[in-house]
Amino acid sequence: MQTKFTGPTDSQWQYIEKILEKEQGKRKRHHDLREIFTAIIWLTRTGVQWRNLDSKYPDWSIVYYYFNKWSKMGILKKLLSGLVVTERIRQKREPCASRVAIDSQSVKKVSFISLESGIDGGKKVNGRKRHLAVDSLGLPIAVSVTSAQVHDGQGGFELLWQVEESSDRLSTICADLAYRGEFSDVVENVYRWKIEITQKPESKQGFVPQKGRWQVERSISWLNFFRRLSKDYERTTASAIAFIQLAFCSIILARNPTIEI
Repeated sequence: MQTKFTGPTDSQWQYIEKILEKEQGKRKRHHDLREIFTAIIWLTRTGVQWRNLDSKYPDWSIVYYYFNKWSKMGILKKLLSGLVVTERIRQKREPCASRVAIDSQSVKKVSFISLESGIDGGKKVNGRKRHLAVDSLGLPIAVSVTSAQVHDGQGGFELLWQVEESSDRLSTICADLAYRGEFSDVVENVYRWKIEITQKPESKQGFVPQKGRWQVERSISWLNFFRRLSKDYERTTASAIAFIQLAFCSIILARNPTIEI
């Protein structure tokens, strides 16, 4: 994890630019897309308000325009998916995962958020819930955001079609006790995958690594390094998902500064 924010290197930007041009076309622009992308990543890391964006970057309204555009067009999702595949190959793994772990994180919302928010009665959190599926390296395969009152098993359904879309060799899903019941039945009977349910012993206190599942808990903890994700500041769940995708893009880029196209 970076101790201090740095923008994308030249080779990283070549990779990112190629994806941006593929999705929205190559043409002469009034604003430097590299500066705009760097500004969005900086905002994700530091957590400032849009209107307080550092003056060394383009005007906040321009940066927000591109953030909103890339989110709605699915460009951020495609960028993250490409980076995940690239990192898996660099780690000498198959491009697609065969095993994923899923879990959720309930986060508090700020006062002006009203859309798709609720109370997680178990964790006493008023806000939203982030649902995440990761591979054995902790890299995100699927991301979803719902109201915090949505049960893990129900929220997990939104991950399944994304996981199926991303990998044709998936065989196993690892989850905790919250995913028993209907979710497990759908995984086994509809998607034809094996599901492994594990839970730490009740006698154990604090964090206990569980085989097949600790990776997703570690990935969720990585998000704590990004102040924009310390609470849910986003008016819509689409924006909340976009910032999670950006955070993981930043994590993968920090691992591989000389990424190849």
